[in-house]
Amino acid sequence: MHVAPPSTPTVQEDHVAVALAEIELCGELMIAASAAHEDRLSADRIDEVLMVAAERPAGALGG
Repeated sequence: MHVAPPSTPTVQEDHVAVALAEIELCGELMIAASAAHEDRLSADRIDEVLMVAAERPAGALGG
């Protein structure tokens, strides 16, 4: 009996997965922006929404 090897995602499937993840992150940012009392989200708030812990130089991205 021949068993097919497990399939690996194609490059196109990888691009679709990345695009869907980016769309989800944009949606999270839009929700946060619509709930914010300020005119724009700070870099720290964006990091919080996207769940990243980025170290950046002082003054970068208006943080």
